[in-house]
Amino acid sequence: MNAEILAVGTELLMGQIVNSNAQYISKRLQDIGVNVYFHSVVGDNPARLRGVLNIALQRSDLVIMTGGLGPTQDDLTKETVAEIVGRKLVLHTETLEDIAALFRRAGWTMTDNNRKQAYFPEGCIVLKNSHGTAPGCIIETDGKILIMLPGPPSEMKPMFEQSVMPYLEQKSPHKIVSTYLNIFGLGESAVENMLMDLIVQQKDTTIATYATDGQVTVRLTSKCKKDNPEDLNAGVEKEIRKRLGDRIYSTGNSSLAEVAGKLLLETNTTISIVESFTGGLLACVLSKIPGISRVFKQGLISYANRRLDKETAIQTAQDIMKISGSDLGLAILGHHDSGENHNKDEYAYIALVTREQNQVRCLEYKLVGDEQRRRNRSVLQALDIVRTYIQENTD
Repeated sequence: MNAEILAVGTELLMGQIVNSNAQYISKRLQDIGVNVYFHSVVGDNPARLRGVLNIALQRSDLVIMTGGLGPTQDDLTKETVAEIVGRKLVLHTETLEDIAALFRRAGWTMTDNNRKQAYFPEGCIVLKNSHGTAPGCIIETDGKILIMLPGPPSEMKPMFEQSVMPYLEQKSPHKIVSTYLNIFGLGESAVENMLMDLIVQQKDTTIATYATDGQVTVRLTSKCKKDNPEDLNAGVEKEIRKRLGDRIYSTGNSSLAEVAGKLLLETNTTISIVESFTGGLLACVLSKIPGISRVFKQGLISYANRRLDKETAIQTAQDIMKISGSDLGLAILGHHDSGENHNKDEYAYIALVTREQNQVRCLEYKLVGDEQRRRNRSVLQALDIVRTYIQENTD
C-alpha cells in the first residue's frame, strides 16, 4: 500500500506551525509496512485543496489528511472531500451529542457553527475524538482509502493510535518487524562501510543507516505473515553487533542519556559534574531521567578563565568528586564560542575520574561547528564515556 500525507492549513505554509503530524504518521506507517511516497501541504483554499487532493488520489492508495476539521468558515476539508468523492454531508447524531456534552462539562455555550463538526460524508466510518470537538473519518472510494484527522497533535495522535492503526493493520496479512540499533562514535559513512557487504546482499531483511545529531541509527526491517510471525532480523542483528561492538549503545528508542542514567541508577553509582562551555546542558539532560536525583549529587557551571589541557580537566573532575563525595567526577572544559575564533582550532576536554586514582579517562577533541553543535556533541561524548566506563566495570 502506497500512501500520501496531506496537511491542510495556511498556518503551516506560513511557517507559523511545524508540521510534526507528517513526521509522526510517516514513522507509524513505516512500522506496519505502508510506503509513504509523498508529503503535501496546502492552505485553507478550497480550489487548491481540490487540486492537490485529486492528484493525491490518482497516485496513492491511501491518503491521510490532517487539519481543516474545525468549526470555522475556513475549515473545509470534509466539504471538499465530499464534493470530490460525490457524497453528501449528513448529520451524525452521536457526534453532535458528544460535542454538546463536552461543552456542558466545560461550562461553555455551544455555538451553531460547532454543529458543522458533526456532519460527515455519507457512508464513512466516523472516528471518535476523545480529546477535542473535531472527530475524524475514513472513506473507502474506488479502491482508495481517504482518512481525515484533526490538526492538533494532541487530538491527532490518540485518534491515529486508537482508530487508524487498527484499521490499517487489519487491511494487510503481513506484519512488519523493525529493529533499531543506535550507535555513537562512528559516522554514517564509516558504519555503512563496515556493513557494506550485508547491505549489498540484503534479502529478507533490509538495512538502512541514517544520522541524527552526532549519532547513527541502523534500521533493520523485515516482513512476515501475521499468522506465522518470525524474527528475520535476529541473524543480521547478531552479525552487526559482532562488527560494531560496544559502539551500539541501545536498541529501540532509548537515548544515550537514558542508557547512561539507567546504568548509574542500576549500579547505584553517584556522579558530580563541572561544565564550562556546555552551560549546564549535560546536567539538564540527565535531570530528565526519572529517579536520577538519587545518584546525581552535584552540578556546577564555571566560565572562569583557566588553562585548558588534560591535566586541568582531570584535576577539575577530581575536585568536584572530593567536594561532593560522589563515586565519579566528570568535567567538560572548553572555550565558549564567541563567534570570533572560527579560524582558530579550539579543543575541549572531558575527564572522568573515580575514587580509585588509577581509574581516569580523559578525552581531548577538536571543536567543530557552531556553538549549539559543539555543546550537543560534547554532552553526547560525556554520556558515552560514563556509559562505557560503567559497562566495562560491571560486566
